[in-house]
Amino acid sequence: MGESAPGQSINKSNEREQRIKRIVALALELSTKPEGFSFPGIDPSAHSRIKAEQEEYPGYSTPVDELIERFNNEGMKVVLGAHPESGNVFILPSDSNDIENDNLLPRHLQIGETMDERLKELILMSRAGVK
Repeated sequence: MGESAPGQSINKSNEREQRIKRIVALALELSTKPEGFSFPGIDPSAHSRIKAEQEEYPGYSTPVDELIERFNNEGMKVVLGAHPESGNVFILPSDSNDIENDNLLPRHLQIGETMDERLKELILMSRAGVK
């Protein structure tokens, strides 16, 4: 009884592929903006989770509060990871190229009323993939 209908998993797979393609397309567009974006802030629940992870595993990345300060001072940019086809997209401070240590994920950002519509869509699309 609990089995899914034939084709349901294919549809979910296709939806996921389409979502990843859209995320990559948005990230490519946004990554070409030379002046970057103003930092809208980090979602409070994401901040708490990241901070807890960093306390549990110290030294693996730039502390989140330090990152937030840098984002506020420098702004932010959208960067594709080493394997963009997988949907790996990161948010870095504008003056950083250190994907390993200085990143947030788009889903971690708050959505601001005046932000670029493509950036809003990227944030929402990245949140949709997290269940």
